[in-house]
Amino acid sequence: MFPILVLLTLVEVGSGLVLGRFEAQLLRYPTLLTLVPVTIGTAGNIGSILAARLSTAFHLGTLSFDIKDDTLTGNAIATIGLSVSIFPIVGVGAWGLTALTGMTRLTPWRVVTIALLAGVCLAVLATFVTIITTYLAYRLELDPDDVVLPAVTNICDVLGVIVLFFVVQISL
Repeated sequence: MFPILVLLTLVEVGSGLVLGRFEAQLLRYPTLLTLVPVTIGTAGNIGSILAARLSTAFHLGTLSFDIKDDTLTGNAIATIGLSVSIFPIVGVGAWGLTALTGMTRLTPWRVVTIALLAGVCLAVLATFVTIITTYLAYRLELDPDDVVLPAVTNICDVLGVIVLFFVVQISL
């Protein structure tokens, strides 16, 4: 596990470096500053939920890595569906929090749209990362409970920052 943890630490450092590149934009739009930790945290949590479900199915022997596997596809679809329902709430909450402080410069509609687009993209990416990581753990004869959750949450942190700011760039 030590090499995996070192690699994941480097991934987290990369996330911080990417975040630092967007500091001026975050300071210009405080709502985005509020949206960053909630978005990456929620994406990591959604990926972790899928990872836990796939790991359990793996241990029960009910998971096959076939596109026709109902456990695999059903959980993947549920993960993306969960993001569609959660991320608009995240957007409303981020806008509401900054509105209370009088610092919002974006409309609620724009913030919800950014949160939803980023959230759905992150859920799709988190789903692929989770499935690939679970499969790699299986192939390398590692326990998915030990490997997949930390990998998914760390990778989702980096992807969360990148995807959020990509969506911001095309939305503003």
